[in-house]
Amino acid sequence: MLASASPARLSVLRAAGVEPTVSVSEVDEDAVLAGLAASGPVSHSAAVVALACAKANDVASRSVERGELRGEHVLIGCDSMLSVGGELVGKPHTVSVARARWRAMAGTSGRLLTGHCVLRVADGAVVAEASGTSSTVVRFGSPTDAELEAYLASREPLSVAGAFTLDGLGGWFIDGIDGDPSSVIGISLPLTRRLLAEVGIDVAALWAAGGRV
Repeated sequence: MLASASPARLSVLRAAGVEPTVSVSEVDEDAVLAGLAASGPVSHSAAVVALACAKANDVASRSVERGELRGEHVLIGCDSMLSVGGELVGKPHTVSVARARWRAMAGTSGRLLTGHCVLRVADGAVVAEASGTSSTVVRFGSPTDAELEAYLASREPLSVAGAFTLDGLGGWFIDGIDGDPSSVIGISLPLTRRLLAEVGIDVAALWAAGGRV
């Protein structure tokens, strides 16, 4: 089960031979981050992992209540944010915020952080959990004013972490990355494979089962 509404994450998993059911969490991300901040300084990596685990456990809890997790299941939660200029930023949501972010980060680089949380559920109970962060350096190009306005008009950057994509229109303005491309798209396949192994799940076994999780 994928605890995310992201079509990009779903696409990555499907292309990698996994066909998850999707259940979107009801976690208030701002509330989670505020709670972390209230407890003291927290690293950007720890923040995205906390969000991923909050989403995974929220979906697991509600799915168990509805009786949807009988037998053996694997549940994956993710959250991506961009660490740039000492700040951790998520989805801009508005054109003005996306425009300001692109003007600030054009010609620079940032780190796209994706937190991952993998839960193994057996007979309605979480029996194993593993989590981690994938960090990839993204080198941003410098779109012209006309290109940036056209990109903003597409509305694509409004609903993605850091106001950019690698696999969509935003790919025109990414000069390069240093790290895992699947993580920049939304879910790191190498990290997810390692986390699955930590909870006793082999990727090859998923393929053999038709990729259903």
